[in-house]
Amino acid sequence: MSVLLSTSYFGPVQYYTKLISAEKVIIERFEHFPKQTWRNRCSIYGANGPQTLSVPVTKGDVLKVYTKDIRIDYSMPWQKIHFKAIESSYRCSPFYEYYIDDLISFFEKRYDFLYDYNLDIINVVCELIGFSPIIEESDNYIVDLPANYIDYRDAIHPKPRMFKPDPSFAAPVYRQVFEPKSGFVSNLSVLDLLFNTGTEALVLLKKSYIVA
Repeated sequence: MSVLLSTSYFGPVQYYTKLISAEKVIIERFEHFPKQTWRNRCSIYGANGPQTLSVPVTKGDVLKVYTKDIRIDYSMPWQKIHFKAIESSYRCSPFYEYYIDDLISFFEKRYDFLYDYNLDIINVVCELIGFSPIIEESDNYIVDLPANYIDYRDAIHPKPRMFKPDPSFAAPVYRQVFEPKSGFVSNLSVLDLLFNTGTEALVLLKKSYIVA
């Protein structure tokens, strides 16, 4: 099985399950950028429950701009805000100190384009988890899907009820920092899985893929 995915900012566990289970991945660059998706946001688990972090993009009619051409807006110090939120949420997690040095550059270095930023994040996170997906980037907007590919560009979404269910994904259950207070929250950002489970993340991602 091979898959077609959107780009993603510290995407949810479901997204990384596709990366690990696919023989090959194509990441879409030439779609018209949609708002309010995992392309520029992620969800972490804070003291008051799930918290959404959004990467601001430059103003304008982004619906008519290709995803590859979306520029990041640095008019506000969002990188510091995101890092402080992540630190507050996970500094007491078992593996925060183990991984944070490999991720901190993403909250210090400036990237011009969201797509390039996300692609570097995906590659580093996959390396930390312990696998190397075969990733290709689209050369144009893919209308006719190649044989043996499954299209998940819009299926992995902050509002999953808007789309068909994904029978190949079963969200893993694991210990979370604030679970004793507020209960378990599934399918958060891969950061939640990584900081809470460490080297077990690879096993949990593999178990999350259900063979039809």
